[in-house]
Amino acid sequence: MSQADMQKLPEILCIGSVLWDVIGRSTQAMQAGSDVPGRVTRLPGGVAMNIAMTLRRFDLRPALLSVVGQDSEGIELIRKAEALDLNMNFLYRSEDLPTDQYLAIEGSNGMIAAVADAHSLEAVGDKILAPLENGLLGTAERPFEGLIALDGNLTVALLAQIAASPLFTKCDLRIAPASPGKAERLLPLLGHKGATLYVNVEEAELLCQQSFSDAQVAAQTLVARGSNRVLVTHGPKVAALADSQVCVLAAPPAVLPSRVTGAGDTFMAAHIAAELRGLRGVKALQSASNSAAAYVAGKSEG
Repeated sequence: MSQADMQKLPEILCIGSVLWDVIGRSTQAMQAGSDVPGRVTRLPGGVAMNIAMTLRRFDLRPALLSVVGQDSEGIELIRKAEALDLNMNFLYRSEDLPTDQYLAIEGSNGMIAAVADAHSLEAVGDKILAPLENGLLGTAERPFEGLIALDGNLTVALLAQIAASPLFTKCDLRIAPASPGKAERLLPLLGHKGATLYVNVEEAELLCQQSFSDAQVAAQTLVARGSNRVLVTHGPKVAALADSQVCVLAAPPAVLPSRVTGAGDTFMAAHIAAELRGLRGVKALQSASNSAAAYVAGKSEG
């Protein structure tokens, strides 16, 4: 790549799931077997997509690395994403795999159940990383030097490959699990020297195989176990940011929740945006907590 080409590269890449979110929401409390009135929506989603959409609301310009099918669902998904001014030029377009999707049910008492169908993303493996190696975004000799947001919907094998790959040695790597059920996939990446890990307390417990009373203890334990830098959220309770030098805390504002899906992705993107604006430590953590609370309350902040 020439110096001119390097200067044209996106500053932020979002790697992971790009799919349709199908969300059923009710204003009533629900439990297993509930049958209640509500609303069903279908929107662009997936961890990588959610992070990218939030970054764009902060006037940043991310590009996405993922797989989207050439089916009608994939064509519509890309059209919707491009209408949001997202860079979809580096996607892997599969001819034979369907576009992934996510189904969730939410009540006034939070998430009731969810099913993530990311089989196409898992099936294509490292094909989604080709632009980082073939010169479009970097090469092994000149790896991408910007910020990369990586989600845990990738397979354990691919995440382990990324942990050891020369393609990721120069970037500012930000990592989030796709869900508590996939948190343990991130174990190979915990010791990555350039990584910042974003988890909630439940995910931290799965990674450490122990219980935590609060976000501070969880963050400090993850750092003690080799993580470079960690942010831990705890729902409406105090969040923590820790590295080998400090641990700072911030409490999100109290809000009446109207949605849950995507809150963690919003927190991560908002923290990235805050740091790119020059905020650090507790100020960046508080900014992210405020944005996530606004999102949960049904508002957008940017």
